[in-house]
Amino acid sequence: MSTGEHVVVVGLGFGDEGKGAVVDALCADGSVSTVVRFNGGAQAAHNVVVGGKHHTFSQFGSGTLAGVPTWLSRHVLVEPIALAAESRELAALGVDDPLGLVSIDADALLTTPFHVAANRAREDARGVDRHGSCGKGIGETAWYALLAERGAAPGDVVEGQEVPGPPGPAPTVGDCANPVALRRKLDVLARCYEPLIGDGVAVDDLVVLYRAFADAVRITTGDEAGRLADAGRLVFEGAQGVLLDETHGFHPHTTWSTVTPRNARALLAGRAARVLGVTRTYQTRHGAGPLPTEDRGVADRFAERHNGTGEYQGAWRAGHLDTVLLRYAVAACGGVDGLAVTHLDARDLMAATSYRTAAGGLTELGPRPDLTEFVAGCEPVLEALADPVGSLEDLLGVPVLVTGSGPARTDYAVRTPVRH
Repeated sequence: MSTGEHVVVVGLGFGDEGKGAVVDALCADGSVSTVVRFNGGAQAAHNVVVGGKHHTFSQFGSGTLAGVPTWLSRHVLVEPIALAAESRELAALGVDDPLGLVSIDADALLTTPFHVAANRAREDARGVDRHGSCGKGIGETAWYALLAERGAAPGDVVEGQEVPGPPGPAPTVGDCANPVALRRKLDVLARCYEPLIGDGVAVDDLVVLYRAFADAVRITTGDEAGRLADAGRLVFEGAQGVLLDETHGFHPHTTWSTVTPRNARALLAGRAARVLGVTRTYQTRHGAGPLPTEDRGVADRFAERHNGTGEYQGAWRAGHLDTVLLRYAVAACGGVDGLAVTHLDARDLMAATSYRTAAGGLTELGPRPDLTEFVAGCEPVLEALADPVGSLEDLLGVPVLVTGSGPARTDYAVRTPVRH
């Protein structure tokens, strides 16, 4: 892969594809000036292992152990308390002044303890019908921001959720430097959610904490993406996977986030970039939702070192690679320029190359209103996957540009694409 081009890294599954290790591998040669986060929030869990050191990246970019700064764009939902905790973890690993490596767009929404508590209260109320939330307040942050835009009032149902109290404008990272504006927004936010969660964290305490946060990081305005893109090579690090995308995913088991490269392309404003789709050699997901090739034997054979059962996210699940879903994810991205294939150390692999349906065989899964129910009724047709790299290049017609055969940086290789 060329060391001069911008790269957009996108997961082609339900998350946990290995995006963090791929970003670290791209940053390891010193060619990357900034890692840009373009979706999601504090629910990201991107694992990087370097020289015996391991960190699960949440809001910091996964190039941090390679010394690469992070910019959190306006499309990221920022949780300052979790960011400070992650900074301390990185400092303990030897990263000098981690918060000094972070800059954040002033228009990025704030995720607060009120959002987190409301998220968990709603998910608890769903009982066995849980959507599979991470319980980090991500969806609630995005949802609350819609209320003022839509003129919502208490009792209204917006995107399937009832408005508990009178809403107001959503707090942003830029508000953290203005205690008066911040307190006003947080007071309204707390009153809005009080019928759902009761008393939460004292607003005055949050104002003090967020003011200190604003002093510790650089807050940006204007076309920071353009300035960064013109000054050096950017790697855009996606969170979650395209199969969880708010538009293209399997509802209701989706994230409140645009996972496809759309946000990254908007930030680049026409500048060229190579889109790199990431997949494991087998399929995985957390919690509820469709997984057509699920096989308990796969989950047992490929023990997961860095993933487990989350209280809200649900159990770790695995199955055979699903090229029907991969094609669907690639199409949702508007195409990809290359693949990153991780977990090549896995053996005795199989892949679903098509589905049996009531209407016959199917290799391409297009958008449809009953997508979740339709996939649940499909039967995967499995074939041996002896050569994952070659097979995926043939099946998807896309070159494999990054390979990973283990958890550590030394297990990854970045290839130079063949130009035609």
